[in-house]
Amino acid sequence: MRKRVAIIGGGIAGLAAAVRVRDRAPRDTEIIVYEQSGVLGGKLRTGELAGTTVERGAESFLVGAPDGTESAAVRFARRLGLGDALVHPATVQAALAAGGVLRPIPAGTLMGVPAESSSVDRDNGRPLLPAETDVSVGALVRARYGDAVVDRLVDPMLGGVYAGRADELSLAVTIPALAAAARDEHTLSGAVRRAQAASVRVPGRAVFATVDGGLTRLVGAAAAASGARISLGLPVRELARTAHGWRVLLGPAPAPQTDDVDAVVVAVPAKAASRMLLGVEGDASAAVGVLEYASVALAAFALPPGTPLPELSGFLVPATEGTLVKAATFLTRKWAHLHRDDGPVVVRASLGRAGEEASLQRDDSTLAELAHAETSELIGAPLPPALASWVQRWGGGLPQYRPGHLDRVVAARAALHRLPGIALAGAAFDGVGIPACVASGERAAEDVLKSLEDA
Repeated sequence: MRKRVAIIGGGIAGLAAAVRVRDRAPRDTEIIVYEQSGVLGGKLRTGELAGTTVERGAESFLVGAPDGTESAAVRFARRLGLGDALVHPATVQAALAAGGVLRPIPAGTLMGVPAESSSVDRDNGRPLLPAETDVSVGALVRARYGDAVVDRLVDPMLGGVYAGRADELSLAVTIPALAAAARDEHTLSGAVRRAQAASVRVPGRAVFATVDGGLTRLVGAAAAASGARISLGLPVRELARTAHGWRVLLGPAPAPQTDDVDAVVVAVPAKAASRMLLGVEGDASAAVGVLEYASVALAAFALPPGTPLPELSGFLVPATEGTLVKAATFLTRKWAHLHRDDGPVVVRASLGRAGEEASLQRDDSTLAELAHAETSELIGAPLPPALASWVQRWGGGLPQYRPGHLDRVVAARAALHRLPGIALAGAAFDGVGIPACVASGERAAEDVLKSLEDA
């Protein structure tokens, strides 16, 4: 009998789940992707500025996995026929702002945590972390290396990825290799070295990649490969069990619609997932719903051709510098495929950290002017007026994984495991970054397909 699978959420995790279902399920399986917004892709959104392709969300993805194999994102791109479209950044150094000066990011750190420190990192005769425990990154590093390392190195590195603070972010989620090593090693320096040694680096392989023409190509190719029916603009409000599967309640409350399916993958942010699960499994809903998010904004500006910039790919900014700009990328220097001799010099700045939402409540023109002024100040030279600019806001865009996040996700999935045909996927559960989201969606698809086979 023909099966129907619902994917709730049209971000890259949901689309990866849809493609995996298409690849592994019987050919007549119907796949429906429900996306409440008017566009697929989630945080993958390609834009244009003064004739240059500029990402309005995620810029790139990791090429390798910790075990030395290709990342899930690279494998996914190849599956979609985009392997030849992958491009890599130039080998240009990035910097950290410190005391109003841009300094090269120190080599040999692990998310900003050095393998050696001048602070006391004594061996107390026991592992840094007891088994099965989690702490914030800041708590561990401050205790061993002191405040300066956290504030000047670790915080800006984590802020660049998560827009969060080291003192609030889970070590197990954000630096899992260090967390694992810290459960055996007695010193932080030993744990960093062990974590670095465990990561397999393939000689000659680039660290990051993107898709020539923009990451929206990845989104479009995934939607096409899935063969799914795409439903845009109708939010899913509830899920309910039926005698043979699941009922999806969607659309506005005054005019609700329902759709009955055999299995469902929930690939939406935490609050939405919690709401959908409330009437299905209360414990899972509660465990999922505690995750908080940070808001950020991106400001891109095109500068006149030939505008001089530091010989860098960009820079990160610690919160101690007092700027709203937390990072900036010199896009047309970092990505050779975007550079044109007669084209604009494009800079993209990221604004806002966790807890700074009020500072983002300015109109677009004011935010763009602020980003331009602060970038000028940080590089130590006035930038010429922008030829064009835009601002992209991501309200509640980045998960803030508190210590214990992984345990809460395990508990939620264990509770849902008692209900066949439902799985969770996406950044709310398995980490930010395109490889993590793709792998999460593919695992969720495998889980629901197995439940259909066992039914």
